[in-house]
Amino acid sequence: MWRWLLLVAVACSAPPQAPSRPTEAVAKPPVAARRPHDVVSPHGTRSDPYFWLRDDSHEDPEVLAYLEAENAYARAMLARTKPLEDTLVAEARARLDEASTSVPVLEDGYYYYERYEPGKQHQIYARKQTLDGSEEVLLDGNALAAGKKFYVIGDYAVSRDGKLLAWTEDLVGRNQYTLRVKNLATGQLLPDTASNLAPSVVWANDNKTLFVVGRDATSLREDRVIRHVLGGPDEVAYREDDASYYVDVGVTKSHRYITINLDATTLSETRLIDADKPASPPAVFLPRKDDRIYEVEHLDDRFVVRTNDGGDNFRIVAMPPGKQGDPRAWQTIVPHRDDTFIEDFAVYRGFIAAGVRRDGLARIRVVPANRPAFEVDASDPTYAMSLVATPDPATSRVRYAYDSLTSPHTVFEVDPATGKRTELQRERVPTYDPTKYASEYVRVPAKDGAQIPVSLVHKKTTPRDGTAPLLLLGYGAYGDSLDPEFDRERTSLVDRGWIVAIAHVRGGAELGDAWYEAGRLLAKQTTFTDFIAVTEFLVARSYAARDRVFAEGGSAGGLLVAAVANMRPELYRGMIAWVPFVDVVTTMLDESLPLVTNEYEEWGDPREKEAYDYMLAYSPYDNVRAQAYPALYVRTGISDGLVPYHEPAKWVAKLRATKTDRNLLLFETDMNAGHVGVTGRYDSIREEARAYAFLLAVAAAGR
Repeated sequence: MWRWLLLVAVACSAPPQAPSRPTEAVAKPPVAARRPHDVVSPHGTRSDPYFWLRDDSHEDPEVLAYLEAENAYARAMLARTKPLEDTLVAEARARLDEASTSVPVLEDGYYYYERYEPGKQHQIYARKQTLDGSEEVLLDGNALAAGKKFYVIGDYAVSRDGKLLAWTEDLVGRNQYTLRVKNLATGQLLPDTASNLAPSVVWANDNKTLFVVGRDATSLREDRVIRHVLGGPDEVAYREDDASYYVDVGVTKSHRYITINLDATTLSETRLIDADKPASPPAVFLPRKDDRIYEVEHLDDRFVVRTNDGGDNFRIVAMPPGKQGDPRAWQTIVPHRDDTFIEDFAVYRGFIAAGVRRDGLARIRVVPANRPAFEVDASDPTYAMSLVATPDPATSRVRYAYDSLTSPHTVFEVDPATGKRTELQRERVPTYDPTKYASEYVRVPAKDGAQIPVSLVHKKTTPRDGTAPLLLLGYGAYGDSLDPEFDRERTSLVDRGWIVAIAHVRGGAELGDAWYEAGRLLAKQTTFTDFIAVTEFLVARSYAARDRVFAEGGSAGGLLVAAVANMRPELYRGMIAWVPFVDVVTTMLDESLPLVTNEYEEWGDPREKEAYDYMLAYSPYDNVRAQAYPALYVRTGISDGLVPYHEPAKWVAKLRATKTDRNLLLFETDMNAGHVGVTGRYDSIREEARAYAFLLAVAAAGR
């Protein structure tokens, strides 16, 4: 620790500083009290001496005092990195287009877009009737956030006649949104509201009926769709009692149907409400069936469905209304392929576009009505494409976004008739020269022989001789893929000679549904061993210095790095864990907490002995032991409704009492935020710069 304090100045590239006063240098971490508490399960009782750190009310003075003491310790230890943090912030802001505007999207006669103003934290949502016409501001996030410690806009929707605006907002960070409605002509805020919602909001065609999604007050599960008629009482349009399902609401491209979407890990169901008759009961499109997942779109005289009925990697089919229950009437639009995973799709009158993933990389497949299907080309060895599902059904172009580790976010359109691609907008990144950087896409053998994709970025001048520091990122859960996108904050590391890599480990869906299945439930440990295999490979192939490897992950990715820290701590010099899910067994035993009953299909049901034993074997909190750990920077939010703050708090307390090293362990709790952290763009830059200043200082100081 002392050496770290003295060498921070080196990382800052600043002149040597005088030694700190002794009272500054000997700041000691807080020590959490140990209080016996039994965690009861069908398979035995475990002692959890830090269980007392859970305070759902956020009012216990002892708990708050402990969190504040950890924050104070982190501030004291990071005081020497503040100049470096400020430098990283300045570098990131220099790469920021402070007056950016999104590409407008046409819907119901208006062009909608989002923009930022220089020096302001939040987005402004606006529209125009013509592209060169006058602007009408719908929502100014800066004005709405004024005077609030936390503010985020969840979703917004304009009534079909263009006169009313509904949106959802979160003032706490717990993903519990409130409905707001205003008259766009007068700016008057209507008295209509609802609380404890998910962000989604849609209008029926009568311009007076809204559909929003309610949450269970305790578990925060999205469990019902609420029908809200302006000026009238709320009514539950649908309630889902099965706790394994999340509920969401949407509207089809045709605006013919409101969709109630019910999603569990391995099955789904959609129910439809006639958007012209919003008081009508929802009708099941296809009844739920084990292992069947589907999603529904409608345009003109047909339904279009993405379904795994016919292959785990999905296919896209079309059928006339009323024929969805007869597979003989289904027309295959995009067939199932063992090597291609279909992630999403968009329907238009002249074509269908699909977001697909093959060989670990996201692509766009275009299916015109009257010519062969084709895929859009990419120009980088590793990249990400994402479909932009524009609302106008008559559009003649496919819109998509393109990112790579070296190329800033760019929006393109491609003509389905000719395949010609047009660049609409490239994110402006001042001070950044993409020609100075190179990316790579390599495959790493896992211990069972599977080939793990890895995306890397570095400066072209960075040596490949085993001397470079490495930051390795991972996630590997829920079938979500960690795509290789441009990151302005991590560019500061790359500019300092670091290599940044993404391990596309199992548990994600980079290589399709089988890749996901190989990293969940009783195969979850594969996620961790894949990450370790990638680390060892990159060191062995001289991508990184053996003693300067760092790891970063958030949420389920925080679980990943925390588990790896227990398993192979000697491989890593330091780690960043954002809102980490680390107390797996105790959390999954408590059905009152978020991410529990509807997560059994992801992690396992601990009421079953085999699942209990398996989760207990990797749960980071339960496997902390007396050994040396990497330097750790851990950050959470007190209002986190997905991974409660007490999980990382308990983990850190146990690490402090158990680990045998003197490496830094810093824990910060944002007392005004939740799972997503801060919401302002400049605050977000500051938050990430703080963590990367920690990495740079640890890299400079040694262990």
